[in-house]
Amino acid sequence: MFGEEYDVIVVGGGHAGAEAAAAAANLGSKTLLVTMNLQNIGQMSCNPAMGGIAKGQIVREIDALGGYSGIVSDKSAIQFKMLNKSKGPAMWSPRTQNDRMRFAEEWRLMLERTENVDFYQEMVSGLLIENNKVVGVKTSLGINIKSKSVVLTNGTFLNGLIHIGEKQFGGGRAGERAATGITEQLVELGFESGRMKTGTPPRVDGRSLDYSKMIVQPGDVIPEKFSYTKTKPLAHQRDCYMTHTSAMVHDLLREGFDRSPMFNGRIKSLGPRYCPSIEDKINRFADKDSHQMFIEPEGWETVEVYVNGFSTSLPEDVQFKALRSVVGFENVKFFRPGYAIEYDYFPPTQLKHTLETKLVENLYFAGQINGTTGYEEAASQGLMAGINAHLKLQEKDALILKRDEAYIGVLIDDLITKGTEEPYRMFTSRAEYRTLLRQDNADLRLTPLSHSIGLATDTRMKRMEEKLEQSEALVNFFRETSVLPKDINPIFESVDSSLVKQSDKMYKAFSRPNVTMDHMLQLEDVSNFVKENNFDSEILEQAEVQIKYSGYIAKEKVNADKLHRLEAVKIPANFDYSKLKSLSFEAREKMTNIQPVTISQASRISGVTPSDISVLLVYLGR
Repeated sequence: MFGEEYDVIVVGGGHAGAEAAAAAANLGSKTLLVTMNLQNIGQMSCNPAMGGIAKGQIVREIDALGGYSGIVSDKSAIQFKMLNKSKGPAMWSPRTQNDRMRFAEEWRLMLERTENVDFYQEMVSGLLIENNKVVGVKTSLGINIKSKSVVLTNGTFLNGLIHIGEKQFGGGRAGERAATGITEQLVELGFESGRMKTGTPPRVDGRSLDYSKMIVQPGDVIPEKFSYTKTKPLAHQRDCYMTHTSAMVHDLLREGFDRSPMFNGRIKSLGPRYCPSIEDKINRFADKDSHQMFIEPEGWETVEVYVNGFSTSLPEDVQFKALRSVVGFENVKFFRPGYAIEYDYFPPTQLKHTLETKLVENLYFAGQINGTTGYEEAASQGLMAGINAHLKLQEKDALILKRDEAYIGVLIDDLITKGTEEPYRMFTSRAEYRTLLRQDNADLRLTPLSHSIGLATDTRMKRMEEKLEQSEALVNFFRETSVLPKDINPIFESVDSSLVKQSDKMYKAFSRPNVTMDHMLQLEDVSNFVKENNFDSEILEQAEVQIKYSGYIAKEKVNADKLHRLEAVKIPANFDYSKLKSLSFEAREKMTNIQPVTISQASRISGVTPSDISVLLVYLGR
């Protein structure tokens, strides 16, 4: 069946696996995607949504690099929201509600239309390894498939164990069996493994809910989109709704705590800190009488509804009884109860920045196997693993994104340098240079890099260059054009800003607090210039951000330049830290384990102090 040798085999068809297969194949590698169920490629295992705080920036970065997640999200969206719009643009984060079935269908069809991608449905039970180098995979039917590299994206399937109250059974997702064999082989090879937990809420019948008792949560009046390609924004949208738990609901849930796997010791692993189960919220925040619940439709036509904010592993009878006491849920009917799932992961300090493992050459890990949580975090790792697997086979330089270049760079650097003992989720606060890493400029930051390796198409590159040229032209117009007091003072007056007595450059007027692009468009010269050049809303937004936040952007660029100087100081491979007796014991131990590549990476390791870095710099003659 498999006489030929593949360049890249991707194990797993979730968000990480799908992006890995697409990236490697689009770069020219002969790629095989092996998954346990081809019907579930790109499956949204938890909530039917993409993006959100920091996660939306990641989706835009994936799209800017030539990945598929943004396009799939746009094509399957049922609602769009730009979150944090009341804050500065570094915090703006796009989010879509999606049609779960259409999302998976779009992923499957896009992969099928991608040249160089083959598919095979079966469980991979082991790796073929020769001289510490992966040479293929072995399936549960005993079939050996040869390849030059392998990307593992097993999600929650490695020895997955599902918990509902006191019941537990093997599975990687509801209705699907767990994957076995890989963890045991990797541990035998010397890898360190651990266990993590995640959970999901009940799915219910929307026809049984009383939405009139809930607070409607509509999408944006003028919806945007994720992809920088010509996907279409939504013409109409579906509403979401919000309701709350109550003290009564909490009391009913507490009745089942003695049967909760979280509290009776059955679940020993850590779950996501920032996405806790409802029982965890009640336990940790005992002083709160209510918690928000967001009611999210699962698609355009289906009546199935996702109960966001009610993730739980309590017994199904407790879930049902408590949920029926929530306002609007008095007559609720379940499609399926919520559950928790424990699964194997491998601490990511065992990886290089390319996501290749340090122990086995040409073996890459991406997604929840690295201890992350979230579709977006997984997809971005899959993309980078697929890219770097291809580049290494072609004997080309790896693509490693820096912390000031992308949230993806922050994510991977955090994982490799710091590791994680609980499911890692991206937040804007994790990025030191978030004013540079905005959702609006991901294409300007990353498309040239991707185009240089052959992934981003010429069409994408041309569109990015046009956007850059147009936004710069508009910024220069504001720099060079003056405005009279009689024209600008009415605008200043409307925003309670001091008036002027002489003309000045528009750039200076625009820089004032509370003066927006809408205000500037009231000026005839600005309005005419925008119309003459046919600038769209994307160009207007880009120019406004560049003008209003120029000081912050310049400051972060200076700080990023300092980081780059440390990045230039390389540490020799397999450096013996034990000979530097001036290093703290903790620094020697952690740097020996992680083997940082640069001084900059070493400085970010938890427990490594500035004095430790000084010792290293002195030793390296810097």
